[in-house]
Amino acid sequence: MEQRPSIKTALPKHRYDISDYSATVLGDIDTDDPHPYRWIMALVPMGSQEPSLYICAQRAAPERASMGDYDLRVVSEALTDVVDTADRWGDLEIFTEQALDLACQVLGLKQEMVIKLM
Repeated sequence: MEQRPSIKTALPKHRYDISDYSATVLGDIDTDDPHPYRWIMALVPMGSQEPSLYICAQRAAPERASMGDYDLRVVSEALTDVVDTADRWGDLEIFTEQALDLACQVLGLKQEMVIKLM
């Protein structure tokens, strides 16, 4: 996965179980990536050590900055795409709700129960 976030350190804010995946929302992210992250949701398949999907709220690229402060970006093996740009992605709860929905769509888990652990 070429465009995976380069995370030096981060603090977990929320944790969830979704079917065979563990989802962790990270904040206070230290990175060398060109666009700083506000939040990252990393989804790890059970039995794996590496995330297979990231949903990120990162500082908007200059050409989209007039639309909002943060890009909402999906990163997986098959897809890397900014799906929206808005100020609201800077809010932890709004980001988390949307990231869970996107993750379930991308992973085909729309019918699965999301269990909040933390």
